Amino acid sequence: MSWRKEQRRAERGYHHGNLKEALLQAALGLIAEKGAAGFTFADAARMAGVSAAAPYRHFRDRDELLSSIAQRGFEQFESRLTAAWDDGRPDTVTAFERVGKAYLAFAREEPAFYNAMFESGLPVDANPALQAASERAFNIIRAAAERLAALAPPGTPRPPAMMMALHIWSMAHGVASLFSRGDAARRKLPMSPDELLEAEVLIYLRGLGFPTDRRPPAKGAEPPPVPPEASSGSGVPPGGPWGKPK
Repeated sequence: MSWRKEQRRAERGYHHGNLKEALLQAALGLIAEKGAAGFTFADAARMAGVSAAAPYRHFRDRDELLSSIAQRGFEQFESRLTAAWDDGRPDTVTAFERVGKAYLAFAREEPAFYNAMFESGLPVDANPALQAASERAFNIIRAAAERLAALAPPGTPRPPAMMMALHIWSMAHGVASLFSRGDAARRKLPMSPDELLEAEVLIYLRGLGFPTDRRPPAKGAEPPPVPPEASSGSGVPPGGPWGKPK
């Protein structure tokens, strides 16, 4: 659902006292127009139609307002990635390609959320709720990377799943930021962003010696995913898996 539809609903709710939601939607509108760094706390209050002091009833400062928006964005992002992954059905490579497409679609369709999540400069690790939301979203990519790592052919060293997850996330984020945005910063490309990302991932997997065809693997060829307790250790970089937004 786009922020504009939510904004109309929030505007109706605000007249019944929904100030917090009105401020969130006002800030989303400003981010869509000017970027996360392009507005002040007072600007958000003005767009919401309240006094400059009113936002302090719900948010400590502008950073807390942005954190709330980024958290909501990561929650929606996680939902989309989870639906796209669908527990690896019908096969790991096909399901992972859907995750990549869902990543790009979110950046294209929700540029304000995407900007707040990755380009606001917020220290993610300073906000436990925001960090937890970002990690849950990243864990979808990591779970898919664990399945991909399990496809390593016999005799081929299995790369660390965290390394693969970070590499593939970097590819997706690069394509999304440069070519799949929904704002004026989007670059032109002689192919679709989905096609570019698919080609990048396939080249990457082939370089690691992984099979990339769609034929069902022989029985027992794809080991089960790594248990959660084996993959939830200290492999997450400081500041959360996504790192500090720039």
